[in-house]
Amino acid sequence: MRADGRADEFDEDYAPDDDTPPDWFPGEHLPEYAKQMGLTHHVAEGALLDFAGNLDGAKPLHRITAWVLLVVFGLPVLFALMRLVYVFL
Repeated sequence: MRADGRADEFDEDYAPDDDTPPDWFPGEHLPEYAKQMGLTHHVAEGALLDFAGNLDGAKPLHRITAWVLLVVFGLPVLFALMRLVYVFL
């Protein structure tokens, strides 16, 4: 829209303007339940959720990153289970 009220013929943005923050702002990829619990990108758990929410499965580097995260967070659980098996057997 021009200042004189006429429509601009080169304007391709037909969507109404809203006040939502852009998708690239930090904390925008948190699930609703995480926001309801009070998690933001400022706390460790919220930052990790936000980081994981930014990963795109179509990009090979993002897939590698997801697998590395899975290994990093899964190995302590595996080691704890192996320890329990060792203690009780």
